[in-house]
Amino acid sequence: MEVAVKFVGVLRSASGRSKLTFNLKDAIRVRGVVERIIKELPELERLLIDPELGDAELNTLTLLNGREISVLNGLETVLKGGDEIVFIPVSHGG
Repeated sequence: MEVAVKFVGVLRSASGRSKLTFNLKDAIRVRGVVERIIKELPELERLLIDPELGDAELNTLTLLNGREISVLNGLETVLKGGDEIVFIPVSHGG
């Protein structure tokens, strides 16, 4: 099964890539893809993962096939072949 991952903005700049493709044998959740991204591109960890929460809560707007993952099952959303995940950085201010 093939899953496409796209990076937008600072994520694209930091990774030096706009897209990754994962060929997966088994079903995987969004959380698992994030873990694989960080393993392959460790420079993205601080941009993807919220450092204050200390786990895989994402620090991005994350779309799966055009739908924000929070309206699905969040990081536990199971992926299918042909799915596309897009990570869009968000700005925080205060």
